[in-house]
Amino acid sequence: MDSIAPAPRRTASVARTTKETRIQVSVDLDGTGQYSVSTGVGFLDHMLEQLSRHSLMDLTVKAEGDLHIDFHHTTEDTGLAIGEAVAKALGDRKGIQRYGHAYLPMDEALTRCAIDLSNRPYLIWKVNFTRDKLGDMDTELFKEWFQAFAQTAGATLHVENLYGENNHHIVESCYKALARALRAAIEIDPRKADAVPSTKGVLGGSL
Repeated sequence: MDSIAPAPRRTASVARTTKETRIQVSVDLDGTGQYSVSTGVGFLDHMLEQLSRHSLMDLTVKAEGDLHIDFHHTTEDTGLAIGEAVAKALGDRKGIQRYGHAYLPMDEALTRCAIDLSNRPYLIWKVNFTRDKLGDMDTELFKEWFQAFAQTAGATLHVENLYGENNHHIVESCYKALARALRAAIEIDPRKADAVPSTKGVLGGSL
């Protein structure tokens, strides 16, 4: 009796080099949530570790940036590189569930995230902070990361913090909600594993 060959793992690596940053990223969408993250920004490392652990996407990130200026370029370019790696690993996006959503509670904070891996980048960000910084990181940079990720991942992404008081809890619930929504969206639909989840037969452009 012939055995069925396992499906190939969806993996990708990306190297992004500019005058501001040097970033190497690898992902395995069919992983177990293993990670090795080093960006030079401690709080960002913590958030990316949460993204990996709760999406079950294996993630390796090595970033060197102009941190002597600020954290903006490193944060944004890391989002761009991870999103690009995810898009590369997805390929033609055949067989994926495409949509995912999650409500993520973290103590007093609750965040909702919905994602469509449509190849049409868009971000709705309804998250407010009451502090300018978490550690050394400007809280305004979190939107920049999500915008960058949505852009290169080809994701329509809606993130809304419904309520919360602790700024750390608020932003961490955003990354964990993204992780859980992404985990659902990249799963292969066993009933349509051979088809792109669109009536057009291709993802991108208009509906």
